[in-house]
Amino acid sequence: MWKVGVDVSKKKLDAAVLIDPERVKVRTKGVANTPSGFEQLIAFACRHGRCAPEALHVVMEATGVYHEAAALALYRAGATVSVVNPAQLRDFAKGLAVRTKTDAKDSVVLARYGHLAKPKAWTPPPEAVLALKSLIRRIEAIETDIRREKNRLEKAEVANAPVPVRESLDKSLAFLEAQKAELERLIDDHIDRHPELKEDQALLRSIPAIGPKVARRMMTLLRSRNFKDATQAAAFTGLVPVHHQSGESVRGPSRLSKNGDASLRRLLYMAAVVAIRHNPDVRALYQRLRAGGKSKMSALGAAMRKLVHICYGVLKHQRPYQPQNTLNA
Repeated sequence: MWKVGVDVSKKKLDAAVLIDPERVKVRTKGVANTPSGFEQLIAFACRHGRCAPEALHVVMEATGVYHEAAALALYRAGATVSVVNPAQLRDFAKGLAVRTKTDAKDSVVLARYGHLAKPKAWTPPPEAVLALKSLIRRIEAIETDIRREKNRLEKAEVANAPVPVRESLDKSLAFLEAQKAELERLIDDHIDRHPELKEDQALLRSIPAIGPKVARRMMTLLRSRNFKDATQAAAFTGLVPVHHQSGESVRGPSRLSKNGDASLRRLLYMAAVVAIRHNPDVRALYQRLRAGGKSKMSALGAAMRKLVHICYGVLKHQRPYQPQNTLNA
């Protein structure tokens, strides 16, 4: 298959078709990150590869939301698409001694990564999950706006701002709260109309300390990607410990990798704080680690990781949560 690296930004896609892997001969082109741009990219790659879209293997980074539409369009056109972790690509580029950081250069590195590493194919989530992700993304943006407006109102009251200013902030908050309530209704209705989502939500809510927000986020995460096991899911959320050790003298403290979605980790942190009191498996794990000399933050990180493992397990086996006798960190 012809390897095509695509570097994604908000407004632009930089593509590189790997013509000759040995001599690193490529053909490059920049297109807009729009539906018409996706068509131009496919036509460009097929022209230089002298092939149909089915013979293309497109490799791109996971870049927030900006890669999603392009990945979906390329997949629907028949191309094989791989969405890779940016951290893996950075390590690969270092191994190639690539020090220049440009969009065009990154697309070449992506194409070479596709040729040498042969990343697994990406499959888009079901339409119901994609719609749920969009609704959740929107309500989280509204919640951020509400927090900001509340901070502004508090400052306005402390500064004794003019009445029209405070009234404006009150009206803005009322509007945002109404938007949030409407989105909550839409999310609940969407889940109710899709039995598989409704069942997944019920399974996740059976886990002590997993509330509605964490359940929705974990549901979209675990149904959006084909994780081979719970450890891979925990690694994707940035909850795998990174050890700092070299020889006998260098023994730094372990820390979480913190790759992936920071907002999801914040939700899992709050869930873990509750879980160490109310979830028997997580509480036993936390107490054992603390008794063994682990710091509170290290033990909480393990509790967050344990919650991801439990969420993965109940969805994989489609059974409600049951406390386990044997605990693994």
